[in-house]
Amino acid sequence: MKIYIAGPISGYKNGNREAFTVAEEKLNQVSGNVILNPSKLPKGLSESEYMDICMAMIRCADAIYLLNGWKASAGASAEYAIAYKLGLKIMIQN
Repeated sequence: MKIYIAGPISGYKNGNREAFTVAEEKLNQVSGNVILNPSKLPKGLSESEYMDICMAMIRCADAIYLLNGWKASAGASAEYAIAYKLGLKIMIQN
């Protein structure tokens, strides 16, 4: 399964990369999963460019994994809405 990780990035220390990495490691425990981790995108793009890339990643995914705090993030909320509309499996971090 291809799983996109969504969560807050802006305003977090180091772009919240630690939370994304922990989630990626957890999701990789199931053999065959392909993890789409937006925290690994290069620095230096505009927010709209990041969102454009992330929307393409979501369109390729089978599921979205929502990190804690995702509802407070405009970007992650938009990603959730697209995933929901596309019928992706919704997974929420415990």
